[in-house]
Amino acid sequence: MIIVALIATLSASMLWQQWRAVQVEAAERARTQSAWILSGALDWARLILREDARNGGTDHLGEPWAVPLAEARLSTFLAADKNNTEDAPDAFLSGAITDAQARFNLANVVNGNTVDKLGMASLQRLCETVGVSADVAARLAAGMRDASPPAPGASAASAAANASADPPLMPRSARQLAWFGIDAEAIRALEPYIVILPVQTAVNANTASREVLVATIEGLDLATAERMVQARQRVPFKSREDVQRLAPSLPPDSFVKIEVNSSFFEVRGRLRLNDVVLEQRSLVQRRGLAVEVLQRERVASRDPVRS
Repeated sequence: MIIVALIATLSASMLWQQWRAVQVEAAERARTQSAWILSGALDWARLILREDARNGGTDHLGEPWAVPLAEARLSTFLAADKNNTEDAPDAFLSGAITDAQARFNLANVVNGNTVDKLGMASLQRLCETVGVSADVAARLAAGMRDASPPAPGASAASAAANASADPPLMPRSARQLAWFGIDAEAIRALEPYIVILPVQTAVNANTASREVLVATIEGLDLATAERMVQARQRVPFKSREDVQRLAPSLPPDSFVKIEVNSSFFEVRGRLRLNDVVLEQRSLVQRRGLAVEVLQRERVASRDPVRS
């Protein structure tokens, strides 16, 4: 009996190890397939942005790049002949391209290792508009200043002082603002309205929310910002002057950080393969007809419920 029990135990252990190896191999294969598919989806998004640049004009929410891709079965993209997709995996693809310059760029708050007064004032207005404590803006500005490299032409003493310190890492997303000591509630409130880009940028009036418009245009109130949003839905702004006409009482200097074109976009892709979901978020920069990928982040999770 002891021998039989020992043999049964060893057999069960071998079967379990074999089952586990199969599961690991299947999961790795699914991950690799998902990564390749999402890379292809990113290339497709880059092609759309390049064609948009080729057509010229302003960037607004009525253009093809702004239309999200609803979740669709992957086999509908792979072959017109359904007989060739019978053995295809049960995969669904969705995604969207959003304008990164529709949000307030935290890089505007600093200029090298100094706080930019205009950017700081805009950040304070944004915090006030979305109901975040005023000291959050000060902590964000201090964190961005400490994490930024010295400005070109900075004095040797300033550069040496910055090098001797232990500066914080520069965050790449809103969630990483916790590195600056920002609490989770404030991050959740600010996340829909802020972005961190590698250079200072203007806000696109054709895509920005009313909260971001109020923060960017000094003296603008929410009611006028709402009228701007409604006006662009009928006819997109073609120039900064079109935006100024809706707030004639404000001086032209208030619109210095407003544009109607964008160079930075965020591409989001989501692939659901059986019960595994892989999401990819990429930041791209468009320079002429070239679209360069600056950042790429993938998040894997098991999601058997959502469809």
